[in-house]
Amino acid sequence: MNQTKDFKYVYGPVHSWRLGMSLGIDPISTEKKVCNFDCIYCQLGNTGILSNERKVFVATDAIIREIEMFPSKEIDYYTFSGRGEPTLAKNLGEMIASVKKVPDRKVAVITNSALICDASVRGELALADFVIAKLDACDKGSLIGISRPADGVDFDSVVEGLKELRKIFKGKLALQVMFIDKNKSLASEIAELAKQINPDEVQINTPLRPSGEKPLDETDIEGLKSQFIGLNIVSVYDAEKVEFSPICEKNTVLRHGKYKDA
Repeated sequence: MNQTKDFKYVYGPVHSWRLGMSLGIDPISTEKKVCNFDCIYCQLGNTGILSNERKVFVATDAIIREIEMFPSKEIDYYTFSGRGEPTLAKNLGEMIASVKKVPDRKVAVITNSALICDASVRGELALADFVIAKLDACDKGSLIGISRPADGVDFDSVVEGLKELRKIFKGKLALQVMFIDKNKSLASEIAELAKQINPDEVQINTPLRPSGEKPLDETDIEGLKSQFIGLNIVSVYDAEKVEFSPICEKNTVLRHGKYKDA
């Protein structure tokens, strides 16, 4: 097998400041990103398909086949992310369960939270070991300004869905807040919502990889951290940078962004 060309759905591994060594799994894997948000800071750009429709994009057995063919490496998490919103994959739960059939495999899902109001989506996410859920806004207006959601995404339902997930989820729940100039003034309001949701961790992030928005500097991020007192906080600037060599750099950049420019 040509390791650099034949993987269609699995990419990396990458070293994540949140997950350690992470093998990426892309359950969407379309030419254009498919997402229910068109975030202004998206590292994959602003061209894509804006959709709220759940469907099967990639067969579960195709994903598992690639995982089994992947060269042996130390992997901390098998992470569902990639070229769109992973909860749009209607077979996400089936894929998570299939990955976890092998003992000691830990699964993470990085989600934008848009479908978290759906009880079936929460049930699928609850099969994972680690869920990283996005919360960059504090109300409907800021959601529209930052995330530019598809029709049908309701901010209050997102917050309530996150609270409901917290009730049923036995794994580790993190809220990721991506701060840029346009939402840094909302930190106290977002922090208040985070306290209501009560995650295991709040990940304070800013787009260090190339995107449509400039990252905040370390001083700004340190100031924002003070708004989240009482919560377990980790910051992208606190993380140690680790060099890594993905099996296929082109496929990794396609889904993970230009990590070498970070």
